[in-house]
Amino acid sequence: MNTAALSGALFKEGEACGACFELRCVDDPQWCKLGKPSLIITATDHCPPNPSGGWCNPPLEHFDIAHPAFGQLAEEKSGIIPVEYRRVPCQKRGGIRFTILGNPWFIQVIVTNVAGAGDVKSVMVKGDKVPWTRMERDWGETWKTGVHELVGESLTFRVKTTDGRSCTAWHVAPKDWQFGQTYEGKKNFRM
Repeated sequence: MNTAALSGALFKEGEACGACFELRCVDDPQWCKLGKPSLIITATDHCPPNPSGGWCNPPLEHFDIAHPAFGQLAEEKSGIIPVEYRRVPCQKRGGIRFTILGNPWFIQVIVTNVAGAGDVKSVMVKGDKVPWTRMERDWGETWKTGVHELVGESLTFRVKTTDGRSCTAWHVAPKDWQFGQTYEGKKNFRM
């Protein structure tokens, strides 16, 4: 539940999807929770700009926080609050997850549960016979390829995060993988 949609200035055309931020309500004693607790959120979406004006419009830096998480920082009826924020390493349990979508001619993979930097810079995939192939960012953490020969092959993914580190999930999807299924690797980035 600790997720947020980020304004374009922070979301960077989807490149910041998966990044983690620590937020703290500041300078608003009427609405901030006592003790100014902090909240770690994961960027999961884009907060679209409003042509009539709004908090998500450029060049504003804004976090549209999920309702259950907002109440951890401030009184829920407060609405918009001033925050200070910083990037922090993402702490995740389990391995990196790969949800495979598409059809036999077009494969999309949503990469989630990425620890460390959290935001993915590049993804490569290989099959049993298909060599390493660079995937193209579709949006956020959704990556795509038109290499249809991957269908029916065991899939290995190599994820590179924005801090330059790489993690490989060897044969994470078996030969009989199915579209719409999620497969979890055995590894993740260490802090």
